[in-house]
Amino acid sequence: MISEEVKRSGAVGGDLRGRKRANRLEMSGASYLARRAAQKQRVRLLYRRALKDTLNWAVHRHLFYNDADELRKKFDANKHVEDLETIDRLTDAAEATYNKFRHPDPYIVPWAPGGSKFCRNPEPPAGIEIVYNYGREDND
Repeated sequence: MISEEVKRSGAVGGDLRGRKRANRLEMSGASYLARRAAQKQRVRLLYRRALKDTLNWAVHRHLFYNDADELRKKFDANKHVEDLETIDRLTDAAEATYNKFRHPDPYIVPWAPGGSKFCRNPEPPAGIEIVYNYGREDND
């Protein structure tokens, strides 16, 4: 069943642009906004991950700045896309590319979880008492 709004939009024929418009019209406003917000978050997180991974590949900061500019240009090239399916397709392709070229040994801050200094000095086991009297003697 075709809604009246879709009929008025002229999307009933075989026009691809009209069918995309019909899909947008059939989708309620709230669900469209929710899906669009999820896509924006997905793209933003992908950009952040790719940018951090670019820092793993660049040895020096001046090399990183050039790579970061190229990455930003790739994301800005598709900034104007409004079709939800096209955005999903572009995001899936970008995530596949990111996973393909991810650094095999990323830099981890030493004291962060997974770093070389994380939990290097763990808490002593229960029952062991450490006394910090700094050389004072109990001569009462």
